[in-house]
Amino acid sequence: MGLFDKKSCDICNGKIGLLGNRKLEDGNLCKDCARLLSPFFSDRRRSTVSDIQEQLAYREANKAAVTTFHTTRTLGKGTKVLLDEDARKFIVTAARKLEDENPDVLDYSQVTGCQIDVEDSRTEQKQKSSDGKEVSYTPPRYVYYYDFYVTIHVNHPWFNEIRFKLNNQQIKSAETSGSSEIGRRSNDYRECEALAEEIKEALTQVRQTARDNIIAAGTPKTAQICPLCGATTVPDAQGRCEFCDGAITQ
Repeated sequence: MGLFDKKSCDICNGKIGLLGNRKLEDGNLCKDCARLLSPFFSDRRRSTVSDIQEQLAYREANKAAVTTFHTTRTLGKGTKVLLDEDARKFIVTAARKLEDENPDVLDYSQVTGCQIDVEDSRTEQKQKSSDGKEVSYTPPRYVYYYDFYVTIHVNHPWFNEIRFKLNNQQIKSAETSGSSEIGRRSNDYRECEALAEEIKEALTQVRQTARDNIIAAGTPKTAQICPLCGATTVPDAQGRCEFCDGAITQ
């Protein structure tokens, strides 16, 4: 078989055109099937045909989870973290119509951590000399640029992190002869920093809440006297009386 002979996709059996092959560990994948995989999946080359079939089955089932997802809180600008606080689930996506993109729906309990990274770069500003050449200022002057990245670490079968850029456009400092810390004092920088911290705090909180609920669910319940109605009751998962629905102080 020649180098440029057409191959068939081992998932859909369709013909793969020139430059359209996505190589698997033990087979071939067409670009159309590759588009159906999770956008956070990055281990295709070491995946088998069976692995891809299993993930595509998960992705098909994920469509149902998307249709029942109800956003109660939105964090972010371009790429957003959407929370369904009632179902304890979240989505990270830039899509306007969720059904069209089929973003992965994750449980709060799958969050294992969250971190914020700020990447900066600089461009030196030059001036024209008397003979028309570009020369440096003394001391040198720079414009600094900043990008905020949020990484959500997750326990998931097909990926272990969700990394996205928070700002739509690079945050730009004024021209300065000082260090990059100058630009970090701007309103745009501080606004993005506050948003990143809000996302981190929200995900850290839902992670802890999910873990507390798991621990509480495994703790044996004991009968107590309700201080409100006087009934002997076993508190529910929210620590409320089964008769009057009043909160019981543990």
